[in-house]
Amino acid sequence: MIAVVQFGGSNCDRDAVRALEDLGFEAERVWHEDPLPDEATGIMLPGGFSYGDYLRGGAMAARSPVMNAVRDAIEEGLPVLGVCNGAQVGCEAGLTPGAFTTNASARFQCEHVYLRVENADTRWTRAYDEGEVIELPIAHGEGRFEIDDDGYEALESEDRILFRYCDEDGNVTDDANPNGSRGNVAGILGDTESVAVLMPHPERASLPELGNTDGRGVLSGFED
Repeated sequence: MIAVVQFGGSNCDRDAVRALEDLGFEAERVWHEDPLPDEATGIMLPGGFSYGDYLRGGAMAARSPVMNAVRDAIEEGLPVLGVCNGAQVGCEAGLTPGAFTTNASARFQCEHVYLRVENADTRWTRAYDEGEVIELPIAHGEGRFEIDDDGYEALESEDRILFRYCDEDGNVTDDANPNGSRGNVAGILGDTESVAVLMPHPERASLPELGNTDGRGVLSGFED
């Protein structure tokens, strides 16, 4: 069962559950003050505006009691995926390096973007080919990924960058970067392959009736 953690201000938890169930997973929303179910086989930190983004996106949710249980689950090898606000929470909690901050435009952006798969040899990207271009929606005001030089070099050398923003033909350019993220980074791995965060929303591109199923491959990473 995939535990979808619900914080005050989460608004993509139901979307995540439906997308996961459409893929054949059992999924359940778990309130952040409650313990994670013993039967949980994976954890998703969904999008939204936890605690109204006070201080900064994800900062308060990262200090919620449930995050200690999430860290324990990671130690046990459970896969954890943070999406949008969940990615901010993941970075703020130290599950992944770097930080997500205010878009270069200083505006909330809601649009479809193209992503190039940088590493197809992970549980979160194995459904794709390296260099494949997929289309996912974004909806964020603090989606610009930032990290210091040493951290960025480590992500590159350790092949922990999952996706970069690109154009329709796979070209990674400034024009294709919707928020000013360093190196056009859209998604990364944590210290282990079981943990990943990304700013675009795979759950919003997973149901056939929505006309785009490019995100299903990311969510299928919860499979053993």
